[in-house]
Amino acid sequence: MGEGLEDILAEHLAVIFCGINPGMTAAAQGHHFAGRGNRFWRTLHLAGFTPQEVRAENDRTILQYRCGLTAVVERPTARADQLSFHEFTAAAAAFEQKITRYAPRFVAFLGKAAYCALSGQRDVAWGLQPKTFGHAAVWVLPNPSGRNLAFTLDQLVEAYRQLKLASGL
Repeated sequence: MGEGLEDILAEHLAVIFCGINPGMTAAAQGHHFAGRGNRFWRTLHLAGFTPQEVRAENDRTILQYRCGLTAVVERPTARADQLSFHEFTAAAAAFEQKITRYAPRFVAFLGKAAYCALSGQRDVAWGLQPKTFGHAAVWVLPNPSGRNLAFTLDQLVEAYRQLKLASGL
């Protein structure tokens, strides 16, 4: 396909969840986190962001829960490690302008890679970060990709639940 994935955003959301970039399945289907192994929608529900598990094809309904979706890099890849550092730095200014324009309370980076590249830090802790990004508080969450074997579903849910509690949703 070669095209990115359309953002699902509105002004003044509680949280904008920010993926690294679209996966090939998500880009081909035109829906965020559409890959069979992706645990995003299940995690979101179990952490309390949604009353039921949203199906990827209904991804736009996330706005009803004061949450939005975007990605730092628009180019779809099979794996996030196929992106270059240059792609993150090239996307940085436009991405920060997007966050500033939509003014969420939190921007939640799904995985450390994108936030490290954008912030210029070599390593960051999970959770709330000391600096804002585009005037939004920054939260770094484990990536829900099925390829991320370092985190069980229960660990993902607990990490996302901490953001839900902090967001006041």
